[in-house]
Amino acid sequence: MPEDPFAPTPSGDRDRDEEGRARQARPRDALGRPLPYGEQGVEPIDETPLPPDETLDLARSLLQEGRPFAAHEALEVRWKSCPAEERELWQGLAQLCVGLTHAARGNQVGAERLVERAAGRLDAYGLSGGPTYGLVLADLVSRARERIRQG
Repeated sequence: MPEDPFAPTPSGDRDRDEEGRARQARPRDALGRPLPYGEQGVEPIDETPLPPDETLDLARSLLQEGRPFAAHEALEVRWKSCPAEERELWQGLAQLCVGLTHAARGNQVGAERLVERAAGRLDAYGLSGGPTYGLVLADLVSRARERIRQG
């Protein structure tokens, strides 16, 4: 079997892309957990920033597929490329998805903490009067809390 060009070197260097930026090249399962090099994982998401509505559509479809970690990644791409005044929105949405990821992995404490951190961000953002792109933020938080309570 040919050597994996993205495998870490014995010196412990991180995976890097062609430009030398740190990238995770290990395959991952649907909940974002790393798999051994050479195993088949889920397809990573494209990290090209999308407009708000397309980002939300992508995140919804990933959640429906049972991939909250990938939904978090899609929202994280948006938060890193959005106008500064919208960062709390996109960070809060991403954190909701991380909370759902923790819940799906069986980490109840982590799930509750992340959802509450997200709730704080989204509450603060809601008070700012910024665009919510048709989302009812309090309902999203409530649904995430309920999903986590249900296990």
